Amino acid sequence: MKLNINITDPLSFPGWDSLILSCPGYSFFHSSAWARVLCESYDYTPNYFTVVDQDELAALVPFMEIRSMLTGRRGVSLPFSDSCNPIIKEGISFHELFDQVVAHGKKYKWDSLELRGGEKYFYNITPSAYYFRHTLNLSQDEEQIFKGFRDSTRRNIKKAISEGVNVQRSNSFESVKAFYQLNCITRKEHGLPPQPVYFFEKIYTHIISKDHGFVVLASNKKKIIAGSIFIHAGDQAMYKYGASDKKFQHLRANNLVMWEAVKWYGKAGYRNFCFGRTEPENQGLRQFKNGWGTREDIIKYYTYDLKNDTFKDKDKGQNNHMFYNKVFKRCPVSALRIVGSLLYRHIG
Repeated sequence: MKLNINITDPLSFPGWDSLILSCPGYSFFHSSAWARVLCESYDYTPNYFTVVDQDELAALVPFMEIRSMLTGRRGVSLPFSDSCNPIIKEGISFHELFDQVVAHGKKYKWDSLELRGGEKYFYNITPSAYYFRHTLNLSQDEEQIFKGFRDSTRRNIKKAISEGVNVQRSNSFESVKAFYQLNCITRKEHGLPPQPVYFFEKIYTHIISKDHGFVVLASNKKKIIAGSIFIHAGDQAMYKYGASDKKFQHLRANNLVMWEAVKWYGKAGYRNFCFGRTEPENQGLRQFKNGWGTREDIIKYYTYDLKNDTFKDKDKGQNNHMFYNKVFKRCPVSALRIVGSLLYRHIG
């Protein structure tokens, strides 16, 4: 029997989030809040391929359609998301669903499809990119979780406390603005433009102000020196964005920020805490995340070329950004903010 697949807009679908949370394998990135942030920030069009059976979600492969003069017209599942696995109930053929997604993409002249996850369905396909992901189990009590950290991680947390670093969890717009200012500086240090300010304004409006996330800021002598944005859905929590002032790196404020979030989520009854994705070449960040007693796995991205009906091999340019990084490091923050506001919607 042919699948009855619908293209759904989660922004207008009644009870979308309740439907998602009832499915094994859900994540915050499947939520309507995240869809709204992407649509309102970058003018993307949601194309969520769904199979609903007796008011239950039997299958979901969400895409945002990106229309860009710079990068073409394509479907991405989902832009600016660490991973977004398809949700497929037992008995549903993923490949039949995928074939219909391909047909839709060709009909609407998409150049390609990108899936961020779905390794179990593409086990014999070479990914176009891959990243490490680290997840902490929060089922133990606070003391046991702390004991599971690497010795250096525990020392860094204690050092931050002894050096007088203070952390505060907040849902205020002022905390988002403070994080954004710090984020602009951090992105420049990394040789990257910051995400547009309106993107973080939408994160506040649709996520943080709705109690789907919060900001943790660290300060020393009343100066904000580090901060992170965390998001959550159901019993899953996630670190999404982080920033810090490099001049105060010796105070280990980032460790205390992360520990504050881990403690809060553990006490609040969340089951897992995800540290987000890590680029393969960033061994320092990978080592930092491994120090928290986490489980490491690999996220694979797959890009399907609709013009040639084939999966693209690993993107040889994935790690080839050194030239751009050098240029951006020399630019003033004000210029980088303009670049970010112009480019990010095309990147997806």
